[in-house]
Amino acid sequence: MKKRKKSEAFEWIKALAIAVIIALLIRGFVFTNYIVEGQSMMPTLQDGNRLIVNKLDYEISKPHRFDVVIFHATKNEDYVKRVIGLPGDKIAYKNDTLYVNDKPVKEPYLDKYKSELITGNLTQDFTLQGLTGHTRVPEGKVFVLGDNRRDSVDSRVFGFVDEDQIVGKVNLRYWPLSEMQTNFKHN
Repeated sequence: MKKRKKSEAFEWIKALAIAVIIALLIRGFVFTNYIVEGQSMMPTLQDGNRLIVNKLDYEISKPHRFDVVIFHATKNEDYVKRVIGLPGDKIAYKNDTLYVNDKPVKEPYLDKYKSELITGNLTQDFTLQGLTGHTRVPEGKVFVLGDNRRDSVDSRVFGFVDEDQIVGKVNLRYWPLSEMQTNFKHN
């Protein structure tokens, strides 16, 4: 009887250890969590929001336009921004309208901010060439903007982001619970 109890306890400990190892592997290689700091992605993401980021997605595919991503901005800081320009894209802003390859593109996630404006545009006019000296987004890079265009340090300031610097795609806002959300492309 004693041997059976010891064997059963050992099996429970072994199962628990395996579960912890699997959880650590998943967290380390597939998903990770982030806390939003700052207001550059408002109204989509708020300061203090907690996010789950899919780290595996871009290992098997490339970023898509309007994905919300986390990337290494500096050695010590990660930023959350929205992918606007993909490799080969020509990007410009005129009269608060995004143009990709000379065609206007809707950004419904900005509608709330635009409707609250009292004066001026949400996004100042620019061309990619005027900001970076490039006419198109180079291969292996993306152009990112924060949704809070008037208060965001983004590709308009620091230039392109190397695809290798992207940690992953934001898959879930889980905190606060009242704002839980999974789709950030067209809020």
